[in-house]
Amino acid sequence: MLRIYQNSYRRTAKRAVVYSTKVACCNHSTLCSITSHPRRPPHSQHASGSGNGRYGRHEEFLLAGNPARGWSIPPLSRGYGMLVVRILRGALKLRYLVLGGAIGGGVSLSKKYEDWKDGLPDMKWLQDAMPQGERWSQFSKNLLEVGAVVKNAIDIAKEDLASKTTVAALGITTDESRKKFEMMQNQVETLQTEIMNVQIKYQKELEKMEKENRDLRTQFLLLKTNKKTSAKKIKKSLIDMYSEVLDELTGYDTGYTMADHLPRVVVVGDQSSGKTSVLESIAKARIFPRGSGEMMTRAPVKVTLAEGPYHVAQFRDSEREYDLTKESDLAELRREVEFRMRASVRGGKTVSNEVISMTVKGPGLQRMVLVDLPGIISTMTVDMASDTKDSIHQMTKHYMSNPNAIILCIQDGSVDAERSNVTDLVMQCDPLGRRTIFVLTKVDLAEELADPERIRKILSGKLFPMKALGYYAVVTGRGRKDDSIEAIRQYEEDFFKNSKLFHRRGVIMPHQVTSRNLSMAVSDRFWKMVRETIEQQADAFKATRFNLETEWKNNFPRLRESGRDELFDKAKGEILDEVVTLSQISAKKWDDTLNTKLWEKLSNYVFENIYLPAAQSDSFNTMVDIKLRQWAEQALPAKSVEAGWEALQQEFISLMDHSKKSQDHDGIFDQLKAAVVDEAIRRHSWEDKAIDMLRVIQLNTLEDRFVHDKAEWDQAVKFLETSVNAKLVQTEETLAQMFGPGQMRRLTHWQYLTQDQQKRRSVKNELDKILKNDAKHLPTLSYDELTTVRKNVQRENVDVDTDYIRQTWFPVYRKHFLHQALQRAKECRKAYYLYTQQGAECEISCSDVVLFWRIQQVIKITGNALRQQVINREARRLDKEIKAVLDEFSEDDDKKAHLLTGKRVLLAEELIKVRQIQEKLEEFINSLNQEK
Repeated sequence: MLRIYQNSYRRTAKRAVVYSTKVACCNHSTLCSITSHPRRPPHSQHASGSGNGRYGRHEEFLLAGNPARGWSIPPLSRGYGMLVVRILRGALKLRYLVLGGAIGGGVSLSKKYEDWKDGLPDMKWLQDAMPQGERWSQFSKNLLEVGAVVKNAIDIAKEDLASKTTVAALGITTDESRKKFEMMQNQVETLQTEIMNVQIKYQKELEKMEKENRDLRTQFLLLKTNKKTSAKKIKKSLIDMYSEVLDELTGYDTGYTMADHLPRVVVVGDQSSGKTSVLESIAKARIFPRGSGEMMTRAPVKVTLAEGPYHVAQFRDSEREYDLTKESDLAELRREVEFRMRASVRGGKTVSNEVISMTVKGPGLQRMVLVDLPGIISTMTVDMASDTKDSIHQMTKHYMSNPNAIILCIQDGSVDAERSNVTDLVMQCDPLGRRTIFVLTKVDLAEELADPERIRKILSGKLFPMKALGYYAVVTGRGRKDDSIEAIRQYEEDFFKNSKLFHRRGVIMPHQVTSRNLSMAVSDRFWKMVRETIEQQADAFKATRFNLETEWKNNFPRLRESGRDELFDKAKGEILDEVVTLSQISAKKWDDTLNTKLWEKLSNYVFENIYLPAAQSDSFNTMVDIKLRQWAEQALPAKSVEAGWEALQQEFISLMDHSKKSQDHDGIFDQLKAAVVDEAIRRHSWEDKAIDMLRVIQLNTLEDRFVHDKAEWDQAVKFLETSVNAKLVQTEETLAQMFGPGQMRRLTHWQYLTQDQQKRRSVKNELDKILKNDAKHLPTLSYDELTTVRKNVQRENVDVDTDYIRQTWFPVYRKHFLHQALQRAKECRKAYYLYTQQGAECEISCSDVVLFWRIQQVIKITGNALRQQVINREARRLDKEIKAVLDEFSEDDDKKAHLLTGKRVLLAEELIKVRQIQEKLEEFINSLNQEK
């Protein structure tokens, strides 16, 4: 089509040129008339050939003038005229050429298009066959409906087929189906456990990243505003500051024997006495999990109550705030408390000493710090630890023994007072009752069951020998789990308004009832105790700080007090620096280390499974080829990877040991570094695909059986001699243990031969005779030779069996064989050119040298591949493992305490802790004095 269009275009262009020429002549009639010169033919060419056709004649005539009419053109005017004429001619020619070509080409193209369209088949029948407009829409809709029906039918058929297949599969036998089901169930459980572990791991990583993000955002804002950190601190309330002091004291002085005598409200009571409900009523929120008669409080819970605009709760180690006005947040808070309690119980214990710290803020809350303890029990159940009862008693005494702790003693009013266990413990810790507040719960039930006179005695302090500052009666609910705090408090107020104990007989005073009065009384007593004792506690900590600082200066005068966290960060930096140094080891050093480690791993196999068995066979080279191929296909790649892994471990440990020799080395990090390196190496494993890659490389290398040059030949001979000498040393050590010391050593060191060694020496003498007579003896003894040796030693009164002779023969023959191998290596040292000319038919047998050359090449190629893997992949993977181990250790306080220990660490930790407590106490005292 394109060629037809081009030909048509050329013809049309030619016609356009002729047409334009005719038009030009018609428009310039004067010029056409002038061309009729009598002496030139009208269509003759110009003599000079400077022009073509008619334009040549026109040009010549205009330039020469017309002598017949008697005029001529001057030379200068003639030059300008020629220039003008040429410009006009070019413009006219170009214009008509383009116009004519465009018209002609368009006409030709239109004609060709019409011819092509006429050649197409008639498609009008499609318009009649295909629907149009609404018919087409209806047709499409019907087609979609048919497709949906067919799809549903196919799905039903598939489900039917799957169900039949399942039934058929399960119907084989009941035992088989049960086993398959159990196996599938175990797999599902395993996968669920793995998924849960992964989720926990990534949740920790997410929390860690969020914390780092918050820290970075805070630093960015501080840098952006160019203000000090102190200017950004929000002023804390007194109770928050006091709670932080108590949090700092947690774990510092667990015995309350030195300085931690700061006040707090300790809530104690028998199990299910309602102490948790009392605390919730004071906090105005149901924040603790509940159970039907089972132990729910398994660890101490420190609750800091503070007044605030919103009713929220927050754990000390969490940024999340729980909205206590929403039931969904309350449910999540109770689940989190229960989870933390169960997580704190380890090692089969039932209760834990780990404190769960949380803050509750809300409108109208009384400021104080309360500690809820597990309920005291009198009988243990089978699911409890054997020491649960004693642990709870010790924990309760531990908190109540603080001389400034306010004891909130909870007594169940619905049970007999004689069944109480808590009153005796309280009386032991506070016999005068100067810091005890007695609370009688479930008074609504007590009103129906107990004698009013008995209740009056309890609330007046005349029934129990225990004394208290005050006695209170509260109602903590109607026994319904779904009741809100508002409903419970309303029920309590209604009860006391209508109670016959209060109105009709006046058993109790108005200020002794309701949780509201109780919370105000406890808060007042708490702050009174704080103001009375805080100065004394601050002075005690100041004195302790002075003593610790003095001890530090005397023992470590040139060192700064660094806690475990700071020391761990410093050790972490040094370990990571060593990892970076690992990537800077030269390639030559890696090659030397890897080649040495490879030969250590492979030498025993080469001698015992390749070299010696091949030497026993008639065809040494064939046996070597078979053994080498089997080795490369099976054991060699895995052993090579193992050697590479050990070389990487060796170099990294060497770097760590080298750092110990530096002047600024701190030995306090050695145990931590060793633990991190051991754990990282234990986790690290070589990539699996490396074995397959090495297998291909080693097989290809072992296929080469020709030593290429004299230098490689000399290296192979040297490698053979070194390897044989090393094996010979091991063999001689075995012989020395078997046959005892020589005569000279026995004389100089006063040593004697054992009876077994004497027998061995007798057998060895006979075996040496056999080897002396036949230097090319086979590795095994024949039956006749065994019999001969046995009879010969019997003449010396030595009775041995054939197995004993074979055991003695093995090291003796090995020594003989290794000496022969050294002799052959010496002979082959200068036989390279003879080997290249004669090959396997060489007069001197140098197959040993070729074998060790092939092994040497495999070791070189393998070492090079392992080096590349170490540099490109394994060093980075080890770096990743070390960072993961460091991150795990940094979050494990027990691990850090175990690995970073000693007098220096313990003294620094105590000094830092006391300094923090003392500074916070002074800050709290200043704020407390300002509030006064």
